[in-house]
Amino acid sequence: MIIPSATRRTAIQCGALTAFGLSLPTLLQQRAMARQRRRAATAKACILLWLDGGPSHLEMFDPKPDAPVEVRGPFETISTRIPGFQLSELMTGTAGVAEQITVVRSLTSPLGEHGLANTYLQTGYQPSPVLDYPGMAAISARFRKSGSPLPNWVAIPNAGSMNSGFLRDTVQEFATGGDPARPDFRVPDLDFFPQGNLQRLQRRRQFLSQLDSETPNTTDSLFDQAAALVTSDAARSAFSLHDEIPQLRARYGPKTFGQSCLLARRLVERGVPFVTVNYRGWDTHDDLVLRLRDGFTGANPGVGLIPTFDKGFSTLVTDLQERGLLQETLVVAMGEFGRTPKINTRGGRDHWPRVFSAVLAGGGVPGGQIVGASDRVGESPAENPVTPADLVCSIYSLLGIDPRAQLTTADGRPIQVNRDGQQILALTGQDAI
Repeated sequence: MIIPSATRRTAIQCGALTAFGLSLPTLLQQRAMARQRRRAATAKACILLWLDGGPSHLEMFDPKPDAPVEVRGPFETISTRIPGFQLSELMTGTAGVAEQITVVRSLTSPLGEHGLANTYLQTGYQPSPVLDYPGMAAISARFRKSGSPLPNWVAIPNAGSMNSGFLRDTVQEFATGGDPARPDFRVPDLDFFPQGNLQRLQRRRQFLSQLDSETPNTTDSLFDQAAALVTSDAARSAFSLHDEIPQLRARYGPKTFGQSCLLARRLVERGVPFVTVNYRGWDTHDDLVLRLRDGFTGANPGVGLIPTFDKGFSTLVTDLQERGLLQETLVVAMGEFGRTPKINTRGGRDHWPRVFSAVLAGGGVPGGQIVGASDRVGESPAENPVTPADLVCSIYSLLGIDPRAQLTTADGRPIQVNRDGQQILALTGQDAI
């Protein structure tokens, strides 16, 4: 057989390397690892859907149809187009986008108190009495800029338990306030103060410049950002849901969460790097059926927490995909922990951090897969346990933020962006660090 010259050259190179102690398999492995390290992050933006209070993994992403009734709960299970990928019957929309999502079913944490668990899931650091760690949104705002008058971090309607930690002097969220589902929704901070106008704003800017012309400070920078936002018609219009067609708004659902997801899509579409949607109410110690499915007595169909989430989340994934934005937009939905494997005497489930779930879509994450597994009754990890630090580390990598980058506290202490986490290879496709 005649070997083409390029192939002969490669063979000669490999032979020479072998003579110096490098085998062909080793060479190929090194090249593959180098390719992985060179992979550029595809996520330009992140939408974090924070399910505040601790959503039940057993009623959502990790149902146990073969477990005893006190474990499996009141709802049935449905299949998706992915073999072995099952979800709660209340998540028909999410089942329809299963090929675009990845569910992590083996998250595990030792922290079962809301405040402590919030910190761990949002920062990747267990809480410390001596240092307030910044969350993912703040870290993103520190390293990634919108490149426009729009903020680097928008919180809908507010940041809730998320904060900037020791970065608060330089990184702040822009909270929309209000309810995007209301017909009269508007963002108050985009309006001039009473009797304010563009001329007065420009005078204030000139005055600040004269006072601090040689040593500009953070306050001046934040003032400039706010001024640019207020005076930019394009930036202001990004928050206007009235520009969306009624049919699309209806697909997201009429409730606050769905319209917040739509607003999040508008913002990342226009260059905002990180948007958080704070969806409260998931601390379901009682009345699972009423709170998770129905929403109110006699509702048909149910409009409770899960149907509302399902409609907003699945439409967001589909909408991003239809606009060609899903590959560059990472969508993450999670809360601070899961719920107990057995239903309590009040018909609810209590706090359970030992194992729970999170779901990711877009941003370069392969879809149609399950990472890890819980045991037969959803009590503990059975395969591939994942810590919050691992998940946060992986999210940073997907966003192109070096998890081992160094920050400096106000007193000069060096702190890594993420110290303890390892990348989840099924999410990032890169080498563990």
